[in-house]
Amino acid sequence: MKTSRRTFLAGGLAAPAFVPAAARGANDRITYGVIGTGNRGRGVSRTFQRLGAQCVALCDVYDRHLEMAKADSPKGVKTYLDYHDLLAQDGIDFVLIATPDHQHRPMLLAALEAGKDAYQEKPLSMSLEESRVMVEAVKKHPDRVVQIGMQRRSMPFIHRARRLIEEGILGRISMVQARWNWHFDLPLDNDPLPGKLDWERFLGPAPRRPLEPMRYRWWRGFWDYSGGNMTDQGTHLMDVVQWLTGTGAPRSAVCQGKIIDAPGAEVPNVFSAVFEYEDFIATWTLDYRTNHDYDWAITFIGELGTMILDRTGCRVYDDPGSSRAPWTEKKRPALIFQEADRDRGTGHMQNMLDCVRSRKRPNCPIEVAAAAVAGPHMANIAYRENRRVAAKGA
Repeated sequence: MKTSRRTFLAGGLAAPAFVPAAARGANDRITYGVIGTGNRGRGVSRTFQRLGAQCVALCDVYDRHLEMAKADSPKGVKTYLDYHDLLAQDGIDFVLIATPDHQHRPMLLAALEAGKDAYQEKPLSMSLEESRVMVEAVKKHPDRVVQIGMQRRSMPFIHRARRLIEEGILGRISMVQARWNWHFDLPLDNDPLPGKLDWERFLGPAPRRPLEPMRYRWWRGFWDYSGGNMTDQGTHLMDVVQWLTGTGAPRSAVCQGKIIDAPGAEVPNVFSAVFEYEDFIATWTLDYRTNHDYDWAITFIGELGTMILDRTGCRVYDDPGSSRAPWTEKKRPALIFQEADRDRGTGHMQNMLDCVRSRKRPNCPIEVAAAAVAGPHMANIAYRENRRVAAKGA
C-alpha cells in the first residue's frame, strides 16, 4: 500500500482550474457595491478591483470607514448611509456584504429581493435558525449567484489535499484537529469614537442599547453582533474538516472557554470544542493570547498517515507502524508529499466574478456555508448553556 501511494503521488494531480466563463462577454466589466467598508470590506473590495471589477457604490454607518473606502475606489463612486438605498441603485451586478454577523441575514435577503448577486463574508449566520431561513431564501431565487467568503474552497492546494484523501492516502481517519493561534490584543476601548457613527443603523436587528464605543470597535466580542471566533474562524476550519472527510454537520458538540485579558468582552478568546461525527472526532481550539504555531492549522490523522494543512500549504507524513516497535530513524514518520499555498485567497473572488458571468454555481454556495457553521453554532450553545448539544435527530 505504501509503495502504491508513493507511486500515485509521483504521478501528480491536476490542480483545479478557475477559468473565467464568457456568458456576459469576457470584456464586459462587472460592477459591484460594498455594504460594510471596515477593514475586511475594504480589503476584499481592493481584490475585486485588482481582478477587473468596478466598485460603483459604497455603504457604511461610520463616516471614517466610508471615507477610507471612497479613497480606495474609482472617482464617481456613490456613497450611502442606508444599504436599501445602495440596493436600489441601477447598474450593480453584485454586492459585497462585509458587515458584522448580525446584519448578514437581513442584508442578504434584501439583496436577493433587489435582484442582486451577492458575495457575503462568513460566517453565514447568527444561529442555526437564521441559516435555515437564508438557505430557503436563496432557493427561492435560483437565478441569483450567492457566494459565501470561505476562500479555502477556491485554494488549489486544498483541492489537491482533498483528492489525496479520496484516493486513500491516509486510510481511515479517526481524529481531526483544527486550531488557530494569534496573539491578539483586543481593542476594548470605550473612549469616544472620532467621526460620526449611526448607532441605530449599526444595531439593525440587534437589541436596542445605548452606544458603548467598545461594542463597535470590537463587535465580535459581544453575543448581540456575532458568534465570536467560534463561528468566525471556525467556519473556515470546520468547512475544510467536513469537505475533506465527506461529511455534513456534526452529531454533537461540547465546549469549554475563557475570557482572558479582555475585560468587558462576553465571548471567549480562548476555547476548545469537540465535535462528534459518525466515523471520527474533531477538535477546534483557539487561543488569542499566543503566537505559538502561529495562525491556522488542520491535522487529519489516519491509520496510514497524517496530513497537515496550514497557511504554508499541505504536508503528508507516512505512518511508521506500531508504537510497540523500537523508535529508530527508520521508524520515524517520513514526509511523502508537500505543496505550498500559492493562492492567498484571491481565487475565491475570481470564482465569484466567473460565476457572475457564467451563472454557474460558485465554489461556496449557501448550503455549504450553513453546514460549515452548524457545528460552531452548536458549540456556542454548549459553552453558554454548559451542556452537550446534539443535532436534531442525532
